Amino acid sequence: MSATLVLALAGLALLDSTSFGTLLIPIWLLLTPGRVRAGRMAVYLTTVAGLYFCLGVLLVLGADAVLRSVRAALADVDPTHFRVGQLVLGLIVIALSYVLEARVRSRSGTPGRMRRWRAAAMSGAVPDGGDEGGREARGGGARGLMSLALVATALEAVTMVPYLAALGLLANAGQNWQVTGGALAGYCIVMILPAVLLGAVRIAAHDRAEPVLQRINDWFTRNSAKALGWSVGGIGIGMALNAAVALLSPPA
Repeated sequence: MSATLVLALAGLALLDSTSFGTLLIPIWLLLTPGRVRAGRMAVYLTTVAGLYFCLGVLLVLGADAVLRSVRAALADVDPTHFRVGQLVLGLIVIALSYVLEARVRSRSGTPGRMRRWRAAAMSGAVPDGGDEGGREARGGGARGLMSLALVATALEAVTMVPYLAALGLLANAGQNWQVTGGALAGYCIVMILPAVLLGAVRIAAHDRAEPVLQRINDWFTRNSAKALGWSVGGIGIGMALNAAVALLSPPA
């Protein structure tokens, strides 16, 4: 596996590490009053990483078959036409980034919903779909945290563009399953690493770390939609620029 591919996967994993499920919910867990319960963090993050890994294995299996079919279908396609298609797709991804940003902004702007998610994270329960004045969470303990991780991962399925891009790179790399599985596991570890590091700081510094975590939480709550838009848009810009450079470069 080349160094370029490793760096690309690491960058995409770090983008994924700033999502709602991999950073904001863990910060809420760390802001729970009293002593930090490392076991709750471990259950939640392990579940998230495991879900992403299992989903990645299934998608890479499908992507590998799809890529073989696509390569066969595009074998006789003019390279210029292929690059034009890549340019168009990059522009579509850039447009999609604005749509996703607007959707996340509209959803996160609902105070009742955010309070229910925060209450669910801090109690280790599943978010309740009832009204704001009703019961905010149901369930609890390890089972509730695992269910919360499942719900968070499912809700983020439509915003997994960095993850899908990483899976595409892995499927296109032509590595054996040992290397691909190891790279996918490493991706999932990097994806939860910032939350793990914040947890270690919170345990070591105790209440002194709480103001920092609160500032990160406030910033993330305000700017999560913009961060998503920039991350998805960055992928589209990269695709479009790569195609444009290829189209403008003289043939070898």
